[in-house]
Amino acid sequence: MKPIALALLAATALGSVAVAQSAAPAAVTTGKPTYGTFGFDFAGMDKSVAPGDDFYGFANGTWSKTTPIPADKSNFGAFEVLQDLSDKRTRGLLETAAANPNSKIGRTYATYLDTAAIEAKGLNPIKPWLDKIAGLNSKDGYAALLVEASRAGVGTPFGSGVTQDAKNPDVYAVALRQSGLGLPDRDYYLSADPKLAEAKAAYVGHIRKMLTLAGEANAGPRAQAIVDFETAIAKASWTRIESRDADKTYNKMTVADLAKSAPGFDFATYFRTTGATEVIVGQPSAITGIAALVGSTPLQVLKDQLLIRSLDGYADVLPKAFDQEQFAFYGTVLSGTPQQQERWKRAVQFTSGALTDDVSKVYVAKYFPPATKAAADRLVKNIIAAMNVRIDKLTWMAPETKVKAHAKLAAFTPRIGYPTTWRDYASLDIVKGDAFGNEWRANQWAYDYNRAKLGKGIYRWEWGMTPMTVNAQANPTLVAITFPAAILQPPFFDPNADPAINYGGIGAVIGHEMSHHFDDQGSKFDLHGKLTQWWTDSDIANFKKLSGDLVAEYDKYEPLPGMHVKGALTLGENSADLAGLSASYDAYHRSLGGKPAPVIGGYTGDQRFYLGWAQVWRRNYREANLRQRLLTDPHSPSEQRSWIVRNMDPWYAAFKAAPGQKLYLAPDQRVRIW
Repeated sequence: MKPIALALLAATALGSVAVAQSAAPAAVTTGKPTYGTFGFDFAGMDKSVAPGDDFYGFANGTWSKTTPIPADKSNFGAFEVLQDLSDKRTRGLLETAAANPNSKIGRTYATYLDTAAIEAKGLNPIKPWLDKIAGLNSKDGYAALLVEASRAGVGTPFGSGVTQDAKNPDVYAVALRQSGLGLPDRDYYLSADPKLAEAKAAYVGHIRKMLTLAGEANAGPRAQAIVDFETAIAKASWTRIESRDADKTYNKMTVADLAKSAPGFDFATYFRTTGATEVIVGQPSAITGIAALVGSTPLQVLKDQLLIRSLDGYADVLPKAFDQEQFAFYGTVLSGTPQQQERWKRAVQFTSGALTDDVSKVYVAKYFPPATKAAADRLVKNIIAAMNVRIDKLTWMAPETKVKAHAKLAAFTPRIGYPTTWRDYASLDIVKGDAFGNEWRANQWAYDYNRAKLGKGIYRWEWGMTPMTVNAQANPTLVAITFPAAILQPPFFDPNADPAINYGGIGAVIGHEMSHHFDDQGSKFDLHGKLTQWWTDSDIANFKKLSGDLVAEYDKYEPLPGMHVKGALTLGENSADLAGLSASYDAYHRSLGGKPAPVIGGYTGDQRFYLGWAQVWRRNYREANLRQRLLTDPHSPSEQRSWIVRNMDPWYAAFKAAPGQKLYLAPDQRVRIW
């Protein structure tokens, strides 16, 4: 378990590109591209597939057919290749640190690897906490116990934390959201889908096994009671589509009013430690429903749920039997992964989560050269310039709104590679040989760090991910876009690749993150990061019509028999893909300085651009993982993400897609938002 931090209203994605906008088209530099002759993996193509029928299959078909998913992964693609590289590099740094008895990150890593010590201690490290749960004899103490559980990173029926106040982004506020489910989504409890029903039944079995391992009696009935309780929570919970609405999930009220609107739980005690008198409630009706359930559910069931969350949450630092059972359910049943990761990989992940900035400092010093940061900075400026031009050409946006949109673009804070400020972990006690204690204290440290923000100025330098993470992020309240060091590598960004490949890769990703600030939710935040309406009513109506067409387009995709992409859930990411790829395409052409793009290897510049886009999305999924993603992930599966090109006129010209082909859309059916 990694330290938990509350992250609201953040969108993530991936991308790559580099080349100054004003520069002439650069040939391949002195180095050799990682992929092919100009940055694209020709061997992964399947030229028997017509691009107009399946552009993903054309660009990645052979790769998909011949690339097995490693036994310790639920899916595998470009992201995972780079994450494996990042983990290996971090491992080398941590193993070197482990040789130094004074190194905190080295001590953390080495202790996590010492499974013999973990096994020898049995359940003794967690026993005081389990005894405390067992000793609760009245619901009067339940709220205070949940505060302790949350501080230790143990899941509870409510989720809370400190975040920026979306309507006053210069201050921090306490936020409350629905929680309480041990399965990935409410549909796992409520759907009639046979596969989800099987997973729910397996969940009952998993809880029974964990209770039995812990020496608890009557494991079967107690397991069923927990799942029945969570099924009731699922019925009260909002859907993921409802929960992504920034307006509906902003409900500020006093703690006193919250207590009146949600009887059954002692919110006054729950929030007393923060000193907060107001709270922003994410899903009011769900909180009311869950509070009522807490009030009507037997205390033993509430305690048993905390017991299971504790055992599952800390299984990685408990005896092997617990660790194996936790993985057997969450790794294999829910994600289809046959084999657990090697311990060193998990040690890397835990250490990077517990002491993020201490690990990050040594990582970026060795693996993120200033030249890469400078190239990415230039690329960000290029894409911003392209987005500004596209805004001017919009026919559905009012002139006065365009002025504000330009101001918002100018207010962006691009964050490249790593944070400008590092956190100090001096107060976090890491003890050699105490893996459980280290994890427990790391979670408490993260909780206390988050709570201590109340009353302080906004930590605008703070990131929501590590430099070792292969991903990217848009933060609407900070008006920031973030690109960690680990993603600025091939195939997303390769300084030795043809510029078209980079613009189709990281360039589109950069554009994607920028456009999140103008998608159906990001557009609700102004240039200061304030949740407010700055678009006209007409702008909003026009955007809803266009984005509705995109929802309908993605609703038709059926990656698994009987399971479609949820167009409304994935709208923000799909519209960001469309906008980001469009802006990056413009930036690429402006980078040519008015000259035609060279033909390289028989491919035109436009063809290389779109191939660069398709290449970064190559990914194979295990069925259970894809099923879970279709229910929970705001991103469409990789194949369908690559198909966003069917809405772009230049793609048709580049690959001669024609009527009758599967991806073909008539010009008047193509979604044109940005």
